[in-house]
Amino acid sequence: MKRTNYSSGAIWEGKVGYSRAVRVGNIIEVSGTVASDNDKVVAEGDAYEQTKFALAKIESALINAGATLHDVVRTRMFVTDISRWEEYGRAHGEFFKSIKPATSMVEVSKLIDPRYLVEIEATAIIEQKAQS
Repeated sequence: MKRTNYSSGAIWEGKVGYSRAVRVGNIIEVSGTVASDNDKVVAEGDAYEQTKFALAKIESALINAGATLHDVVRTRMFVTDISRWEEYGRAHGEFFKSIKPATSMVEVSKLIDPRYLVEIEATAIIEQKAQS
């Protein structure tokens, strides 16, 4: 099957050796995504806004790879404070209310930068014929 790597242009992709998204056949995996805009942390301290920002970045990566949020079958949310689950969940629900992918929300001790409150991954499956 054909493999296509999609880059966001972040300097970390080359340093760490990853892609924003990878498509193999009709499956697209989107890497862990945080609320960063270049080197700037977005919405510091705001779990809801960070979640929305990360999900919008995921949506953009999916579109770049030939998919939409409607193709998402699984999300994984890694959060630094599970007691704020309603804030993360509210943002996730705004993006996926009618789609309802399988999901996980797991508390982790920390993310790569202590100002990040959430990191999200996504898996999408699209029709095979859609790949060019």
